[in-house]
Amino acid sequence: MRNLWIFLSRYNAFFFFIIFFTVGIILTIRNNVYQRSVTFSSTNEVVGTAYKRLNVIKRYLNLVQVNDSLAAENAALKTQLLAIASIDSTQITKIRDTISHQQYTLISAKVFKNSVTLTNNIITINKGIKDGIMKDMAVISPIRGVVGFVQNVSENFATIRPLLNQETAISVVLKKDNAFGSLVWGDDNFDYRKAQVKEIPNHYKVKVGDTIVTSGFGGFPKGIEVGRVTNTISTGDSFMTLEVALFNNFSTLQMVYVVKDKFAEEIKSIQPEVKNEQ
Repeated sequence: MRNLWIFLSRYNAFFFFIIFFTVGIILTIRNNVYQRSVTFSSTNEVVGTAYKRLNVIKRYLNLVQVNDSLAAENAALKTQLLAIASIDSTQITKIRDTISHQQYTLISAKVFKNSVTLTNNIITINKGIKDGIMKDMAVISPIRGVVGFVQNVSENFATIRPLLNQETAISVVLKKDNAFGSLVWGDDNFDYRKAQVKEIPNHYKVKVGDTIVTSGFGGFPKGIEVGRVTNTISTGDSFMTLEVALFNNFSTLQMVYVVKDKFAEEIKSIQPEVKNEQ
């Protein structure tokens, strides 16, 4: 306490100057219109600038929430597009409630673990059983291309067996003539940008640049673009192999859509009967 009094007595002139200076400024502003106007204008500018910068920081901190909401909205829009695309234009239909009759629903999820350099890569997402995710569901990219299949599911998380895994095969077709094949990865190389389509019959005329799309089997909606043909290789028998440049960039994958097929359980229940008939 004694030191405080010594400090105040030593610098009392400075403190009195600050007090009188402040009082003088206040009196000047209160009793002069011009000074008051300039002061308020400057204050508003300073406060406005401060709030503007604070708002930028708040928006940056809320980017995660904004991205999640946009992903959910995109999933809903893509679901509606899939419902429209699946309408058979050769039949006359009076169904107006496309939401209740649609086959596919998309669930958006965030990728928080991914690899592209392994022989059998695995992707982990932040959605699980409580979000409606189930094993063997198909997974697609938000922009273009396929991702893979759900492998394991917990309450809050799931792992995906992507195309970049030697145990994954996806049913695809040539867009121009519906020639069926099987999309696989890693036979000749482990480039995450390329894959191969096996078992395309030789009598089909395939050109470099032809588009490969999903066939509509295996849980994937029909017509999702996968990639473009870069080369054709004859296997010496009745089939050929196509080298494909993938549209989906697995190295930058941040969001995915898990495809919920309304008829998945029904299709799965009759598969054993189909196998027995073959």
